[in-house]
Amino acid sequence: MPTVDDVFTAVANRHRRRLLDLLLDEPQSVNALAVRFDMRRPSVSEHLKVLKDAGLVREERHGRERIYHVDAQRLRPVAEWLSPYEVFWRDSLRDLRDHLDRNP
Repeated sequence: MPTVDDVFTAVANRHRRRLLDLLLDEPQSVNALAVRFDMRRPSVSEHLKVLKDAGLVREERHGRERIYHVDAQRLRPVAEWLSPYEVFWRDSLRDLRDHLDRNP
């Protein structure tokens, strides 16, 4: 079972975050994803393997093609870890709004 650290490691890479964004819109094949990147298909496949090993995507075979689907549920521990920090940003933005309201 992938750990929270595996998930953090997987999303630390900008290409893998972009893959997740693309897969959130719709399930796609490696070939469909590869055309969106300036890298070869085997490199995209390696990134997808990291995401799959972290439990963030699942793979479904359709004949010779593999279709990848995002599994956002595995991001829940990351969201839970980040939630206390949301308070900081929410408070900071509220303070900024109050300052701007007082000083147009």
